[in-house]
Amino acid sequence: MPVRPKNGFARRGRNATHLLGIAIDITERKQAEEEMRIAAVTFETDAAIMISDPGGNILRVNNAFQKITGYSAEEVAGKNPSILSSGRHDNVFYSEMWSRLLETGTWAGEIWDRRKSGQIYPKWLTITAVKNPAGATTGYVAIFTDITERKRAEAEIRNLAFYDPLTKLPNRRLLLDRFNQALANSARSRQYGAVLFLDMDKFKMLNDTLGHDYGDLMLIEVAKRIGFVVRGSDIVARLGGDEFVVLIEELGEDPLQASNKLIAVAEKIRAALAVAYHIENHVYHSSPSIGVSLFCGDGLSTGDILKRADIAMYQAKNSGRNTVRFYDPEMQQALETRAALEADLRQALAEGQLHLYYQIQIDSNGKPLGAEALIRWLHPQRGMVSPAQFIPVAEESSLILEIGAWVLDTACRQLAAWQQQEATRGLLLAINVSAHQFRQPDFVDAVSTAISAHNINVDRLKLELTESVIVDDVGEVVAKMHRLKALGVRLSLDDFGTGYSSLSYLKQMPLDQLKIDQSFVRDVVSDPNDAVLVKTIIDMANNFRFNVIAEGVETAAQHAFLKDNRCAAFQGYLFGKPLPIAEFKILLDSLPA
Repeated sequence: MPVRPKNGFARRGRNATHLLGIAIDITERKQAEEEMRIAAVTFETDAAIMISDPGGNILRVNNAFQKITGYSAEEVAGKNPSILSSGRHDNVFYSEMWSRLLETGTWAGEIWDRRKSGQIYPKWLTITAVKNPAGATTGYVAIFTDITERKRAEAEIRNLAFYDPLTKLPNRRLLLDRFNQALANSARSRQYGAVLFLDMDKFKMLNDTLGHDYGDLMLIEVAKRIGFVVRGSDIVARLGGDEFVVLIEELGEDPLQASNKLIAVAEKIRAALAVAYHIENHVYHSSPSIGVSLFCGDGLSTGDILKRADIAMYQAKNSGRNTVRFYDPEMQQALETRAALEADLRQALAEGQLHLYYQIQIDSNGKPLGAEALIRWLHPQRGMVSPAQFIPVAEESSLILEIGAWVLDTACRQLAAWQQQEATRGLLLAINVSAHQFRQPDFVDAVSTAISAHNINVDRLKLELTESVIVDDVGEVVAKMHRLKALGVRLSLDDFGTGYSSLSYLKQMPLDQLKIDQSFVRDVVSDPNDAVLVKTIIDMANNFRFNVIAEGVETAAQHAFLKDNRCAAFQGYLFGKPLPIAEFKILLDSLPA
């Protein structure tokens, strides 16, 4: 059977006797095609891929990149990857990254970047340098995955391990960790710290009557109230049930000062937690029992200190609840003394035990200018209580507002009485204003009301402000001072030189007077430094056109020095001590008119 000619291999009319075939080896081509297919599949994985040139400019990205970042391939082509930067990492971070990449050819780690939408997110990034056969870098391949969910899961696990799920406060485990750090810090710094252990009185009754859901709502509110009272650096933890612990550090090196600070904090917490709780449609009354234990790197363990605070807390419960008890008997005594003093001070306001004494102020010719009104407390059992004792208690308990209002009213009443007499009509009367009182929103209105109520000559009233008034918000303070000046009130800056004043502040303030603190006057004759300081204050006051008065003048030598250096007014025991109004009147009559 003739062979059918095919492809011209047989001549026409003749039978084919041979078949010629040509074979080409396409193994490499097939392998390359397979590699390209694998590469294409790999390029479109769930992981984002970004390919850049040796300069870092983006050449190509995959679909996952576009999905994760929100940028299209066209938007990023030719751009530097810095367009993805979150701003969370500094130059040092990126410098170290590229140093590592250039050194080893690869870098991997966690990094925060920014999506096109502006959202910042965490990702796990691996960068690999692509090199040619000669070893030169021809580009970089970056592969990353969005690890937002993983980070969220890690945070959730951490929260479950270290935080109370109900109140979101640290739990016992995290508290003990921070407590151990606090003990180590205390041992190094020799500063006192403290633990406050508290639980809510009659909390079980709430659970039993209204149910645990209401109890949980109350515990959340308790946690919030404690957080509002303490500093941001203090640790508030929930141990379980209605038991809370507050860890406070850096109370100072002196145990008495530390206890005084602690007393104030503990009382604020107690007062905040004793306010009625509005839970859904119920009003529930509760209060805390608080036990306190101080520590100062004295070798006690966290367990020992917590146990002491716990014991003190039960002492508070046994003594009637809604109170604070120190484990240390001496500190407990200090707490009881302070509490008794505060209670007596409240009663003093109601029963008229507070009095104003008047200390004469004279000019350079020895004539009376007026007086400073100084508060005194004459207690029926305690006798004369020093302002150094009760003013700090008043400041910490907010009684200073009631006392300040009483002083303002009493001083205006006295000015009104002086206005009725020819001999006293021109006298100035200065009163001290606490920083807490000055910061009250209605302070200027209160001054205006007192002036109107007693119909006084307003330019005879002088308010002495301490430098602590101006440390918070200078703009607001200056605005309030201008409102006072608009009323006609005189303003004096008290204790000048002991606080935070600066020339920029003084330039803004509508002051009438600077008052040189007695601590500088005391040694002005014997201490050259104090002498230079006092001279400088007087010169500065005169340059600012402020009147200047020196307090604490007790000797003729001090008076002579101040007078020689152009001090305009004087106050101190050399001229008269603070006196009740009747004795002050006798002193006035003895002075030249």
